[in-house]
Formats: sequence, C-alpha cells, structure tokens
Amino acid sequence: MSSVDAIDEGAGSPPPPPPAEFTYSGQYSTNPLGEASFRRLCSRLPSVLRRIAGMAWAIDRSAVMLLLGCQLVTGVASAVLLAATARAMQSILGGGVVSDRLHEALPALLVVGGAAALVRIAGALSSYADGRITPPLTTQADSALVEAVCRVEASAYASDGFADRQEAAEMGVVRTHVMVSDAQRFMSALVRMVAASGVLSVLHPLMLPLLILAVLPAGVGAVLSARVDYEVHYGNVGDRNIRHMMRWWATNAKFADEVRANGMTGYLLFWYRSLSERIDRRTLRAAPRMLVITLVASLVGGFFLIVVWAALAWLAATGRLDLAIAATAVVAVQTTLSALGQVVINGAAVFHTSLYLTDMQRFLDDAGQKAPKRGEVRVAAPIEEIRLDEVAYQYPGKDEPAVDGVSLRLRRGEILAIVGENGSGKSTLTRLLTGIYLADKGRVTWNGADLAAVDPASVWACTGLVPQLFAQWPLRVRENVTLGQPRTSDDGPVWEAVDAVGMRQAVEELPDGLDTLLAREWFGGTELSGGQWQRLACSRALYRRPPLLILDEPTSQMDPRGEHDIFEKIKAISADRITIVVTHRLENTKIADRIVVMQQGRITEQGRYDDLVHAGGLFAELLALSQDR
Repeated sequence: MSSVDAIDEGAGSPPPPPPAEFTYSGQYSTNPLGEASFRRLCSRLPSVLRRIAGMAWAIDRSAVMLLLGCQLVTGVASAVLLAATARAMQSILGGGVVSDRLHEALPALLVVGGAAALVRIAGALSSYADGRITPPLTTQADSALVEAVCRVEASAYASDGFADRQEAAEMGVVRTHVMVSDAQRFMSALVRMVAASGVLSVLHPLMLPLLILAVLPAGVGAVLSARVDYEVHYGNVGDRNIRHMMRWWATNAKFADEVRANGMTGYLLFWYRSLSERIDRRTLRAAPRMLVITLVASLVGGFFLIVVWAALAWLAATGRLDLAIAATAVVAVQTTLSALGQVVINGAAVFHTSLYLTDMQRFLDDAGQKAPKRGEVRVAAPIEEIRLDEVAYQYPGKDEPAVDGVSLRLRRGEILAIVGENGSGKSTLTRLLTGIYLADKGRVTWNGADLAAVDPASVWACTGLVPQLFAQWPLRVRENVTLGQPRTSDDGPVWEAVDAVGMRQAVEELPDGLDTLLAREWFGGTELSGGQWQRLACSRALYRRPPLLILDEPTSQMDPRGEHDIFEKIKAISADRITIVVTHRLENTKIADRIVVMQQGRITEQGRYDDLVHAGGLFAELLALSQDR
C-alpha cells in the first residue's frame, strides 16, 4: 500500500497536496558562486588555508607548529629519497660485479630507507597534531553558532531566510571535522610534489610541464565538480531545513498521541518522502553534469599522461637519458603524479570546505550585527515605573502593526491584566515591555531610561517571564526551577518556589526528588503532566523574585485548584513588583488592579473588573461569551 493510500482509503478522496515550495528573494536567495569564474574559485585556496591556519593557531599553537614541521620534514625527506634513489640506481645499473655494485649502492639505499621512514613518522605525527586540533576546533565553531543564534535580537528570527542561512551555517560546522586534515594532506602533497618536481626538473626539464598538463585537467574537473555539488546543496538548503524540522515534530514522543489518534502517520510519511524525493531530484539532475566534467577531465588528463610516458621512453631510447637516470625518472614521475593527484583531491576538498565555511562565517557576522547593541545604561531594582509612549511595532513581512500607538504607565505594586482576542497584540506588547523587541515608533522606559539605550542584560536580570510556549528543559528539577542561576548552595529557595506552585508532593514522589532528570526519552529520566510542567514554569519566575513578573496564560493547563493557588500567590507577592497577567480566562482578572483590553494592536478599554463588566465593551462581550456555555 502506498503512503497516499495509507492516508485515506475512502473512494473518491483527493490525493494530499505535495509539500509547498518556498522561494526567497533578496541578498540571500542567490548562489554566491553562480557567477564566479574558475580563476576566482581557485584563488580561494590560499586565503582558505590562511584562515584554517589562523583558526587552528588560536586553538593549539604547538600542534600547528608540529604540523608545519612535519610538512617541512616530508618535503626534505622526499627530495633526499629521490636523490638517493638516483645515486643507488647509478651504482646498481653500472658495470662490474653484482656484489660490488650492491655494496656501492648500500649507503644510498640506507638513505632511501631512512628518508622513507621519516616520511611515515612525519605522517603519523601530523595525524596526532590533527587529533589535538580538530575536536576543540569543531566544538568552538559549534558553540559560536549556538551562541550567535541565542544572542541575536529576537526579531531576527522573523527575517527572511534566517532559518535557511542557519542551516547552511550548520554545514560549515560539520565541515570543521575534516577541515584541518584536508588542509594538512593538501600541504603535505604540495610539499612532496614540489620536492619531486624539483628532482624531475634536474633529470630533464621537459618532464615537469608535461606532468602538469597531465594533472591540470583533473584539478579543473575537481573544482568544477565541487561547484556543481555546492550549487545542489544551496538549492536544497530550504527543503532540508523544513524536512529536518518536520522529522523532529513527527518523531518526538511528546506529539505521538496526536499523530496516532488523528491518523496523521500516513500523511506525514507521504510528506516526508515527497520532500526527500524533491531533494533527490535536484541532486540527480546534477549527475549528468558531474559525469561530463569527470569524463572530459579524465580523457584530457589521460591523453597528456600517455604523452608523458611516451616522452620518457623516447628520451631513454634515443640516449638522451642514461638508463639509471631514466629509472630514477620513472620513480620521480610516479611520485610526482601521486603527489599531484593528492594536491588535486585535497585541494578540491579544501575548496569545497571553503564554501561552507564562508556560509558559516557570513551567518556569524550577520548574527553579530543583529546582537543587541543598545547602550551601556543599566537598570536595577527596584523598578518603580515602566512607561510606554505611543509605542508601535510591526513584524517583518506583515502589512499591519501588531502593536499600534499604545501608551501605558505601570507602577510598582500594581497588578495589570491584559486581555483581548487572539492576534490582538497581547504577547507582542509583553515583548516590548521586556525589551525582547524594540519599538519601531515611540519609547519604552524603565525608571525613565529608554530601553533602546539600556543594556538588555540588566533588563532581563529584572524580569521573570512565563510565556505561553514555555520550555520543558531536559534538565533536573532543580535546574528547571533555577535555570542554572542558583542564589545559594542549599535548596531552600528552590523548595520555596516549588511550594509556591503546589508542587512539593509531586517533586518528592519523583525517583530522585530535585535531582530527577525531566526527560523520559533518556535512561533514568521521567516526565511530568502538562499542568505540572506549567506549575514548574511558574516556579521559575517566582524563584527569580523579579521586579517585573509577566505571566502569559500561566494556568491554561492547570486544574481549578492549581489555578486558584497560583493566582493567590501572585496576589500575595505583588506589593514590591510590577505584575502583568495575560489571560483569556477573564474571571482571573479580578485580582488585577487594572485591566487593559487590546483590539487590533490598540488599547480600546481599561479599568477595574467591575467597571468593565458593565461598560458594554469588548470585555463585557467576551465575558458573556465565556459564561454562555
């Protein structure tokens, strides 16, 4: 049965639509190599090598010095090996008794053995140095990417192509696993090639240009193939990103009930397979081009290689090269060909890596520009007043502002409730209040300081937020409460926060109490119910004891007892802070000193509960609808 059949076996049911294709415009929609010339592509190699060397130098200088020393030893040893081979060949192929000739060649043969051993030892030490550099280098690149994403302005997530550029940058992190080894092998092969070429040029000047002609087509082909491969990668970035996200949602245990009970399995499999096939089609369309490049490069390179061997045979047959020199030339040709081949292969790998490193660095640079740089003014508790003056904010790509011309004044000790229909701008308003978003127009001030000029870390140190979509961190209970910021070395404050949300009994019944890992997917972990997770999210905010406490639908998954306990606690601790409650359960707004009603990004009503109930506005209408059930 096909995946389409598995979705709906009913007669006449239409087939499901394929995954949507996303087309982006702007500076990030164009393949940066689309118009690049071959010469420009090849010119990347020196700069990439310098860049890799600089990154490695910052990680482990002694290991880099060891790598460079090994390359020098490899080059010298390779040249000595070929020179000693030539001397040995002259003795072995000369006249006289065989034993005498071998005895005469013995010193040179010992040098050959010693040089070969040095090359192998240098290779082993190079691998050791690579092993010292690569793991921390990969960790550094990965950590830099995670930090860049975590530190950008929250508005950057909504910018065009942000997720796709992040996916492309992830490939740069992946390539750091082989970056140093590719560069090391390229440099090693280059050194051996130069050494062998020097010896070959001494033997006969005609051989070197012929060898270069034999290998150059392979180099051109490798770079062009890398360009085609990157073109496919660039075209698939968006689809790979979406497929990765869908794979997580489809296979995550938290959503297993919804997937199964709603019969979504068939469609999700169809969707995932369709997207994968679309990615494969782009890859397969490039296969003929790759084949043509490879065949042409091989044919041209093969022709010149035949010319190389023919020239060597002609030189030996006509007496222009002594037999011993010709034998050495054979070894030198083989060594040079092998080194040239490795230069081509590893040079293409380094070039390929440069494309992904560029994506990664471009993303990091762009993210660095989007990190909050608002000013050095700091705010500190107590926060006596927060003001909004004609504040407006519009999400990128949207036609209308989410918040439009809002003015509001909040004082310490006040509980403010924000209500309104979905999409009215409630959550956006809380992001503006906390400086997560900066206003497009107007000002948000804390104690008179404009958030546009305030160090955001000082603002967030004074904020406790329970969002609608709160994280269920795969950490121990303790870290889920403290968020890694314990106030003391004992657990007293943690238990206070747990008690405040009525979770003590539930935590004590867990296998390891506060040390229980809240991740059922891992061995030794356990899981909480939706209401328990929401209580724990509230305990985080209460544990912080923030001057500004914002709770966005804080009890949507709780039972009536839990909801009552939370709001009683909110009221009890409200005297020394500004408290904001965003809720659709209008009965809960009775605890508020003031209620603001939002509609289409504006405040249309405000007042106390009893006043708004009889005002005949949107609040009264929504309350009546909630009670008419």
